[in-house]
Amino acid sequence: MIESLLATAFDAEPLRTAAAVALDTIDGTPVEVVPIDRGRRKQTAVARFADRGPVVVQVCTERTWLRTEAALLGAIRRQTFVPVPPVLAAGTHGGVAYMLTAYVAGDDLHEVFASTGDETRRDLARWFGTALARLHEAFRFDGHGRLTLSDGTFVSDGRDWGAWFREYGRRAIDRLPSEFDPLRDDLRALVAVSPGTDPVARLFPWDFRPGNALVADNSITAVLDWEAPLAAAPALSIAKSEYLVADWYVTDPEPLRRAFRDGYAEVRAVPTIRAAHRVVAIAESAVDSAGDVTNPRYPPVGRDESVAFHRASLEEALTAG
Repeated sequence: MIESLLATAFDAEPLRTAAAVALDTIDGTPVEVVPIDRGRRKQTAVARFADRGPVVVQVCTERTWLRTEAALLGAIRRQTFVPVPPVLAAGTHGGVAYMLTAYVAGDDLHEVFASTGDETRRDLARWFGTALARLHEAFRFDGHGRLTLSDGTFVSDGRDWGAWFREYGRRAIDRLPSEFDPLRDDLRALVAVSPGTDPVARLFPWDFRPGNALVADNSITAVLDWEAPLAAAPALSIAKSEYLVADWYVTDPEPLRRAFRDGYAEVRAVPTIRAAHRVVAIAESAVDSAGDVTNPRYPPVGRDESVAFHRASLEEALTAG
């Protein structure tokens, strides 16, 4: 029976087998397994039971990513107030990584953020700023780049800030589609010069946004999707999250930007956010992992309007620089 349930949620036999191994770590037999969209790198489903609460099972062929994410979730729960799902099991089977987490109830903040009241929206933006600052306080690294686990410890690629930032920014700019060609040379020139001095690397949760948060009674119940975390300068992390929290949903982002930075300042000083930080944050947000232009607002706007939105944001950042 479980094989037929998993077949509706996972599209390949190795993924289904790994999901079955994950579910076998807990008591109970699922009565329903429903796929949910939580990114393109891994497949995710909610398993529901007759005699216990639901769980979330995720599988991924990139074993290092899911292993790192599982460990990071545990560390975040121990070291910060940021709500993340408890990890019930994690491992690998047949070359596929699996992770089982508790199911956390809540509405998708992406769907309600733009329509909620101004004061509540500012409070939520402030929460994101405070939470990001707590993450920056809790996690510090010796260099910049991709985070992995080594003997139970998170380590980065150890890259120099300037070299890593230029490469990261150039890659984001090069991925922009042809509609951005008139800006491309100016964007590359701005990013070619490393902004500021060599900063201490902190956790860079590069997808820290309402679309990965659940909310109930105007309070965040969980932040999801911590895959492929990075270590980078706090200024870049702030610029990225600020764009996804403030600019993404409303026509006048300034009140939300202020709320976000005020929340951050409750915990630690806000670093200088330079034009290059913002350009890289916008460029990296404008295209998803499949190379498609991302769609801001809710309901999301179409491709032409999305391109215009990201272009205007980049032009504003260039002018500020």
